[in-house]
Amino acid sequence: MELKLQNITKNYGEKVALKDINVQLESGIYGLLGPNGAGKSTLIKLLTDNLKRQQGNILYDGTDILTLGKEYRNMLGYMPQQQGYYGDMPVGAFLMYMACLKGIPKKKAKKRVDELLQVVSLTDVRYKPVGKLSGGMKQRVLLAQALLNDPKILILDEPTAGVDPQERIKIRNFISEIAEDKIILLATHIVSDVEAIAKEILLLKNGQLIRQEKPYDLLESVEPYVYEVACQKEQLKNLQNKYLISNIRHKEDGFLVKIITDEMPKEYECYEAEANLEDVYLYYFEFRRN
Repeated sequence: MELKLQNITKNYGEKVALKDINVQLESGIYGLLGPNGAGKSTLIKLLTDNLKRQQGNILYDGTDILTLGKEYRNMLGYMPQQQGYYGDMPVGAFLMYMACLKGIPKKKAKKRVDELLQVVSLTDVRYKPVGKLSGGMKQRVLLAQALLNDPKILILDEPTAGVDPQERIKIRNFISEIAEDKIILLATHIVSDVEAIAKEILLLKNGQLIRQEKPYDLLESVEPYVYEVACQKEQLKNLQNKYLISNIRHKEDGFLVKIITDEMPKEYECYEAEANLEDVYLYYFEFRRN
């Protein structure tokens, strides 16, 4: 199973949204990271066939998705960042409604809804209106609707946005569990989600794919630029003015400040530090300007 993007380009008037995107995806989870305006939403709309491309090809197992048409859409699951729903509609009824829109026969849909309610731990709220659920439960309902047709390709746009840590971990673990025989693209600003479960991470900046690598390799690429500085309160402002700050931690005798820089500062007590994916994000999207 392979989903391949070849030289994908999309413009909105004079604005370049995507430029010469080349990506190859196979079974597993791929994190999609980028600042606002990087082109993530445009890329997702092209993959879900909701937007007309201007140049390039999107191939599923060697065949263009436009040629596959309905066959491609039937193997696609999509959880948008924001999805409308009828707040008074019970959870089970909402999923049956979405199954109908997807063209799933009623008998098969009922069985599938029963399975998914159990899988996403929502059986107890089957008859509760969607509008009265917690944020995490609503996200799990939307994830369930994306899985109704047992998709081979699952595209998730901010699946854990606005949910508490416990719900986020549940959703993240569930996504990891189902990834073995699916291509899953997970777009998020919560970098810890993809750091924990993604086999590869795609970094999108100004409409261009600047890296596609395993999390470990990305971490390794920025470690030479990540340091921790021990400083006093009166030194903190100067550090903030001079360096890109990743984290500030209070200590009994001052602060421990994580910075991203080309060279280790000589004027402070400074140590090499272990990088995390937030450091990767800051390095490629804030520190490096090109």
